Amino acid sequence: MEQLLRNFFLFLSKNKAFTKLARKYGLRFGAARFVAGETIDLAVKKIKELNAKGLAVTIDYLGEFVDSIEEANLMADGSIEAIKAIGREKLNAQLSLKMTSMGLDISDEVVMNNMRRILDVAKENDVFVTIDMEDYSRCAKTIEIFKELRKDYDNVGTVIQAYLYRTVQDIEDLNEYHPNLRLVKGAYKESPEVAFPDKKDVDENFKKIIKMHLLNGNYTAVASHDEAMIQYTKELVKEHNISHDQFEFQMLYGIRSERHEELVKEGYTMRVYVPYGTDWYGYFMRRLAERPANVAFVVKGVLGK
Repeated sequence: MEQLLRNFFLFLSKNKAFTKLARKYGLRFGAARFVAGETIDLAVKKIKELNAKGLAVTIDYLGEFVDSIEEANLMADGSIEAIKAIGREKLNAQLSLKMTSMGLDISDEVVMNNMRRILDVAKENDVFVTIDMEDYSRCAKTIEIFKELRKDYDNVGTVIQAYLYRTVQDIEDLNEYHPNLRLVKGAYKESPEVAFPDKKDVDENFKKIIKMHLLNGNYTAVASHDEAMIQYTKELVKEHNISHDQFEFQMLYGIRSERHEELVKEGYTMRVYVPYGTDWYGYFMRRLAERPANVAFVVKGVLGK
């Protein structure tokens, strides 16, 4: 039953008609639990609250299914606005973004132009930018873009997904760039031809790439709500005397919030992924797919309880 629900929500996450409806009717039906608001001002308010608790943040101006140059440029403008807000308000925050929102599906020229102007402003404001990973069909292109940008910018990183067969090779290939990587299990529905279908295999691969990247001496963001992965990382860094300055934990806004603060008290860097914006629908559906129990919060939202 859980797998059926997961597939159902992943299917819904790619529905363009529902995405447009969500933009029109705003954050309702429980989505506000996982999204900080529709404007940068609302997001800044949430970030300040998190920073006051010792939590670092990465902010994401949500956007998907961009199919025009004008819309891609507007999305880039939104990311630049977020970067300037981080600098102006002196927030302990970074920026995350998706290549499809920057024009990946339009042309190389559009996405690269947008990324370069974003990274230029980020450099001026001392803000780090992480390129989020999307589905498998865009994985190779995203890594290619990251490699190209990394030649000119040291304030950019990307995301590697443990459920893909190619992941170990990607970690090896990227090592020469000394990259700052966010390591995740993966949240998209993929074919067993390209991704491990069994959770236990994904978990083992996740542990493998965490160890590889840390022992390569590169900065590692372990993005997981799985306590087993958190404990594995703690034991690994202790065993190999890895400094706390070389890694951090990351979790999503609205999920296991009490654990966020516990990790800070334990002396670890803990970064909360804080999305905002009107284009929240696809992100919200993937959160429901990851943990169908989150549907309970949607029901409460619908009932107004």
